[in-house]
Amino acid sequence: MRREKLMLFVKTNLLTLLTITGVVVGIVLGIGLREVPNEGEKWASRDVMYINFIGDLFLRMLKALILPLIVTSLIAAVGSLDLSLSGKIGGRAVLYYIVTTVMAVILGIILVVTIQPGKGAEESSSNQSKGEMRNVTTTDTMLDLVRNMFPPNLVQACLQQYQTVLTPPKDNPASTDLDAWSVGGKFTDGMNIIGLVVASIVFGIALSALKEESQLVLKFFQQLSHTVMKVTGWVIWLSPIGVLFLITAKLLEMDDLGEVFSKLGLYFSVVAGGIVFHGFVILPLLFFLFTRRNPVRFVGNMGQAIATAFGTSSSSATLPVTMQCLEEKNHVDPRVSRFVLPIGATINMDGTALYEAVAAIFIAQLRDLPLTFGNIVAISITATAASIGAAGIPQAGLVTLVMVLDTVGLPAEDVSLIIAVDWLLDRFRTVVNVLGDSFGAAIVEHFSKKELAALPPPSETNGKIHRNSTGYSAETVVIEERL
Repeated sequence: MRREKLMLFVKTNLLTLLTITGVVVGIVLGIGLREVPNEGEKWASRDVMYINFIGDLFLRMLKALILPLIVTSLIAAVGSLDLSLSGKIGGRAVLYYIVTTVMAVILGIILVVTIQPGKGAEESSSNQSKGEMRNVTTTDTMLDLVRNMFPPNLVQACLQQYQTVLTPPKDNPASTDLDAWSVGGKFTDGMNIIGLVVASIVFGIALSALKEESQLVLKFFQQLSHTVMKVTGWVIWLSPIGVLFLITAKLLEMDDLGEVFSKLGLYFSVVAGGIVFHGFVILPLLFFLFTRRNPVRFVGNMGQAIATAFGTSSSSATLPVTMQCLEEKNHVDPRVSRFVLPIGATINMDGTALYEAVAAIFIAQLRDLPLTFGNIVAISITATAASIGAAGIPQAGLVTLVMVLDTVGLPAEDVSLIIAVDWLLDRFRTVVNVLGDSFGAAIVEHFSKKELAALPPPSETNGKIHRNSTGYSAETVVIEERL
């Protein structure tokens, strides 16, 4: 009997177990392979590229699914709801996102102010690439976020997003007052996800408003969504191998693991501890209080999404896996999950908000810069706003962290002090971002049960069974008609 239960458990959770195994093997293999070159030598970048090749292919396949998944799932989900319910679900989701993000920022600030990791740490000047840090103000970043919500060209939004560019005045090129700089703009490479989300929601609302006249178009997007989810299922089975090579290659890129963690160990512990506490204690507690369901089982069913989030370090790339886990294992209504999750993957970044608040105050402590209560409040507000503007891609938080540093009056170059461990912290905060989206979808569904019950049941996400308005499968209806 026990053996049968064990075999059933393994069969049910095989993919999750394989993905977690891939994470563990990747860490062990990465640490082991670091010892292969002679002492003092590093792995050549070309050799690391070869090891990362399979992981890169997996990441590319996941990213290729983002556009069709977001567009089809949002249009199908919003189009199948009535307009009043769409507004209620959206309002509940946004309220949840704001509350949990503010809670994450407050937790991070309490930890960093209490423990003060910057007081005992040494300054670390990493040799790693700092990335391109642009001159930007808080206002410009938030205005760019709003501008990108209304793209002038939807085809262009699939490839590019708008970004404000500040140019120093010709008569005073050394000026550091960004408000006095000339304001321009350009389109940069990168999918404008928030613009596509808004456009898809508007299109779905239009289909919902047309009702009977738009049923053929709505059916097309529903079937297309099922097809995309089928392809997603195939790609997800590659995640154990993809995650293994991604993590192994990232560990081989590091200069000196021991030196990095000796200098930034306390900072790393504060950020990682805060993120884990928020994701695995506070969010499950909220979930239990609101729904009275077992959060441990819920998190266990999200194991595949958690492992993929840790491996890919991208909440957007993990979106297909998150949808599948929520709908197939935690049985969240697809009409809710496919409406709430794409929005959450864009604007709900609890882990990023906590990290940016802690990082800004940590750097201020390193620089011996005293912070007033007003400074801390300003950091809280800016970190919350910056997390909303952060893209769901690896290490996007580093770019928006510049905005938070500007609030404290610290130069953008100070990001280099923490970049050495950011690659690993990025994986922790991505896991919490994905968990936050998942709990949010389940909580929103719980409060929307009455409205959802008044509508026809959804079709199955795997595309195998399509229920009609009676709630029975087509095969059942045919049998009843024959009888």
